Amino acid sequence: MLAFLFRGLTAEAPSGAALFDALTREARRPAWYVEGEIPDTFDGRFAVLATVTALVMVRLERDGEAGNRASVALTERFVEVMESEHRQLGIGDPTLGRVVRKLVGMVARRTGLWRAALTSGGDWAAPTRESLYKSEVSDGALRHSAATLHALWQRLDGASLDRLQDGEIG
Repeated sequence: MLAFLFRGLTAEAPSGAALFDALTREARRPAWYVEGEIPDTFDGRFAVLATVTALVMVRLERDGEAGNRASVALTERFVEVMESEHRQLGIGDPTLGRVVRKLVGMVARRTGLWRAALTSGGDWAAPTRESLYKSEVSDGALRHSAATLHALWQRLDGASLDRLQDGEIG
């Protein structure tokens, strides 16, 4: 009868959690930082997470309204996690909202980048460089990261919306 008062205390996972958790696992794979030579720093890890999230956002667009709902749920989960992580880093309320908006904006910029790249087809190196690297990178590392992102895209492209929402990204 009073369940509506205690919704936040249930064991039910938040909407978008399974997909976000899968993206986090992907972003934590050591190959990004070893073979891909992405700096294993807060910024480097965020670049990988934002990039794989952006690819998923582009994939969800093709599922119409249902994909839009999944995208909103993923974004909400992203915001929740970023707020929590930044609070742990000591960022307080006066600046937290601005920081999280900036991070969401970085994902949105990457989503636009990947949307354009996937529409034009072909080159994966240029958008990979722009999405993952702040400075120069070796040709081998760039090729590795571009191939890894392309393989991830192929898995996402072949996955149903239900599988994605369940966190099955391949």
